[in-house]
Amino acid sequence: MVSAVRARPQDPAVVALTDLELPRAWPDYVFRRVGASFRFLRTLLLGGRSVELPPELEGREELPEYLLREFHRMPNGYYSQTLANGYERGFERAMLGKVAAVRTWMARQLRECHAVLDIGCGSGKVAGAVAAAGVPDVWGIDASLYQLKIAARAMPTLQLVQGLAERTPFSDGRFDGVTACFLFHELPTEAQDAVLGEMRRVLRPGGRVVIAEPSVEQMHNRSFISLWRRHGWRGIYFRLLALMVTEPYLEQWHGRDIPAWAAAHGFVVEMDESDLPFRRIVLRRL
Repeated sequence: MVSAVRARPQDPAVVALTDLELPRAWPDYVFRRVGASFRFLRTLLLGGRSVELPPELEGREELPEYLLREFHRMPNGYYSQTLANGYERGFERAMLGKVAAVRTWMARQLRECHAVLDIGCGSGKVAGAVAAAGVPDVWGIDASLYQLKIAARAMPTLQLVQGLAERTPFSDGRFDGVTACFLFHELPTEAQDAVLGEMRRVLRPGGRVVIAEPSVEQMHNRSFISLWRRHGWRGIYFRLLALMVTEPYLEQWHGRDIPAWAAAHGFVVEMDESDLPFRRIVLRRL
C-alpha cells in the first residue's frame, strides 16, 4: 500500500487502492480448476450459498455473516477479482440502462450539500454522480476491497475507505447528505436498523438520506397481464429478472413500514415513490 492522506484531521485515512494487490478467490480459478468451474455453474443455476473469502484478505474477520452470502446468483458475492468488474457491467445492462437516471436523481437531491457519504458505494458510480453534481467533499465506503479498487480506478478523485455500513469511521454530524443505492434490500432487519441509526449519527440535523431500492411491484405483482398493461414488455422483463436473482433479505426490506421505521430513528419521510423498477426514498434527519 502507498501512503495515506487525510481530508480532515478526524477523518479516516484514505489509502490509494488502484495498485492494491488483492488475493485471488475461488472464482478467479474458474477456467483453471474443474472444481471452481462446477461451483460457478451450480451458483448460476441453483442460487447462492456462503461466500468463501481468501485467508489472506485484509479485514475478513470483521465482515458480518449477512455479507457472506451470494447475492444475485453472483458466485462468491462481491469478493473476487474476475467477477467484481464484470458484475458491474452486467448489472448496468440487466437494468436496461435505467440505473444511470436513478444515480442522476440521487445526486440532484444533494447538489446543495458540501459533504456527502455514499454508504455501500460499490464501484463508486453514485458517489461519482454526486461529485459531478458539484458536491466538493464526497466519500464512499464499502466492505469489499474488490469493489473499492474498481471505484478507485474509475474515479481516482473519490475519497474511499473500507468499512461496514453500520459502523463507519466518521465523526458525528460529519455529512450534510448520505446516499444508499441498492443497499437496504441486501441487509437483514437488524442490520437495516443499525445502518439507518449510523446514518443519523454521521448526519448533521436537517441532513438528508437519499435511497434507491428495487420496487415492490416487480416482486409482488404476480399478474403478468397487469405488468404488461402498466409497463409493456419491460414489466414482464423486470418481473422475470426478480424471480431469477438470489435476494435472501428482500422480503424483510419490502415488509418495512417506512414512515414508522424513519420516525423510530429520528427521521421524517420527504419522499417515498415507486415506479418499476425502482423505489425512491428521501429522509430528513430531525
